[in-house]
Amino acid sequence: MTQPEGERPSDGQNEERSGRVVALIPAAGRGVRLGLERPKAFVELNGRTLLARSVAAVRASGVVDEVVLVVPPELVDVVRGEHPETTVVAGGAERSDSVRAGLAAAGDADLILVHDAARALTPPSSFTAVVEALRGGRDAVVPGLPVVDTLKRVDADGTVRDTPARGTLRAVQTPQGFAADVLRRAHAGAAEATDDAGLVEALGVPVQVIDGDALAFKITAPHDLRLAKLLLAGEEIG
Repeated sequence: MTQPEGERPSDGQNEERSGRVVALIPAAGRGVRLGLERPKAFVELNGRTLLARSVAAVRASGVVDEVVLVVPPELVDVVRGEHPETTVVAGGAERSDSVRAGLAAAGDADLILVHDAARALTPPSSFTAVVEALRGGRDAVVPGLPVVDTLKRVDADGTVRDTPARGTLRAVQTPQGFAADVLRRAHAGAAEATDDAGLVEALGVPVQVIDGDALAFKITAPHDLRLAKLLLAGEEIG
């Protein structure tokens, strides 16, 4: 049976696609939990900011045509000077506001990656893998790692209600990748969300999980920053 024009197959698997790839890096968060005065994305690791490391990984992947950085309004001019090869726009009060600002700057992108600047050690291969899955026809792709700890679901009082089977659970990372029209629909009028894939799931679009990478952990608290510094201890400064 012929698929009607303009409709997507219900299983989320389309024919192989080409087109322009844009990576959005929301970097407007204040990083309160790190306990530092500067925004989290501008904290330095071995002489390079989390944002600069994220941009370098995207570029090194070789699969992204344009990078859009979404930063605090007061830092737009500074970041434009430091990253002239990117498009830089002002972010909003919440993460979703920043993603939508990035979407507005993404132009005629066919595929969009959303990557947290706080996952600054994410290797270029993660970007490549997500784009390859999108090129293969998936509408939404996220990297994830199997959960190794036993998890408990609790109520408001902290009483355990059940223990999910961890074999079916994944700790989701970024970059998360989407067909551009799907992500735009997911964010149209959407409330605040910390996970773009969750908004896409709400549309009924299947989200494919691929293998993540342990280096793509999120630098959120001081101990994460210490771990990142230890991992980079042998890196040449520059």
